[in-house]
Amino acid sequence: QVQLVESGGGLVQAGGSLRLSCAASGSIYSINAIYWYRQAPGKQRELVATSTSGGTTTYAGSVKGRFTISRDNAKNTVYLQMNSLKPEDTAVYYCSTPDRIYRGLWGQGTQVTVSS
Repeated sequence: QVQLVESGGGLVQAGGSLRLSCAASGSIYSINAIYWYRQAPGKQRELVATSTSGGTTTYAGSVKGRFTISRDNAKNTVYLQMNSLKPEDTAVYYCSTPDRIYRGLWGQGTQVTVSS
């Protein structure tokens, strides 16, 4: 079972950019889907972006056109490039896989704070 570690969060002004990384303990090549979720204070965790092994990417409507998910199979890492950040993007961001979601496993996540 692959372990995932998120990093790259921080404090940024509105309109700025951040790139989050999700480093896997093993190969991600055969993982059929990798997700980025986020959870803001007092809100439910929401799906932000999905990357499939077939190359398909999907996004929540609130981030479409601003966020880009990508995989580097050679580095076993998934990225989330976040541009034109808004205060409402403030949240803890998590990466996950179908298996980890099924098992109810979540990492520590990485905090993103966008100031207005």
